[in-house]
Amino acid sequence: MIRKLAGMLGLWCVVASAHAGPVEDKLMACMRGNIPPTLRIQEFQLTSVDRKGEKRLMQGKLFAKRENELLRAMLKLTSPADVNGAAYLIREGVGSDEMYVFLPALNRTRRIKGGAGDGPLFGTDLSYADIKQVQNAFTGSTPKIEAREKIDNRPVTVLGVVPAPAADSHYSRIKAWIDDESCVALKVEFLEGATTRKRLQAATGAITKAGNYWYVNDSTMTDLKLGTKTQLKITGVKSGEDIANRYFDSRNFFLGN
Repeated sequence: MIRKLAGMLGLWCVVASAHAGPVEDKLMACMRGNIPPTLRIQEFQLTSVDRKGEKRLMQGKLFAKRENELLRAMLKLTSPADVNGAAYLIREGVGSDEMYVFLPALNRTRRIKGGAGDGPLFGTDLSYADIKQVQNAFTGSTPKIEAREKIDNRPVTVLGVVPAPAADSHYSRIKAWIDDESCVALKVEFLEGATTRKRLQAATGAITKAGNYWYVNDSTMTDLKLGTKTQLKITGVKSGEDIANRYFDSRNFFLGN
């Protein structure tokens, strides 16, 4: 979920291969230029909708920064009452990532290992692996511009890639519709074979700016196979501020406000 939140803010971008063409390189450079060194979300709302139409609303905060181009991010839930105080930490690594979860009911921190990153987080349609793939799929692969289109009359560039073997992805292909002006993704499709399994989408009216950085403040991830969806709304975004290291310490990250 942390990667999902940060991804929709443009904190993460797809990483261009050294073998991409000059047009693709220019687009990747624009996306990389939209990555703030630190990020603080004062409040986010996650509304998950199951196949019966029943809704569950969760709220929380997010803190993130980069150290030597590696992501450190911590998410803390504040409501509803049964998850208040639950926290999730990501520490991106060169070879592998570290993921930790703190559950107040157990009063303990647990490290998440193996394929758990593919599972739904806190009952939503979001997983760590989904947005990790948006980043890693373009590493070691050659991103290709497939088309020029418009979404709500805004010009977008359609970018496609086949995930590199090292990404260990269960998706066969990923497509992203990148807004020309802001260089943020308005739509991302995750394909299994020829079928789109998940779709992340935002309206053009959701594009906004915090300081010098663009992001979308309202977007939805839909699981087309399960018939479920999760909407993310974001308020109170700040970038470029100093954030204490304790928010990203695996021993006490859950104590952060």
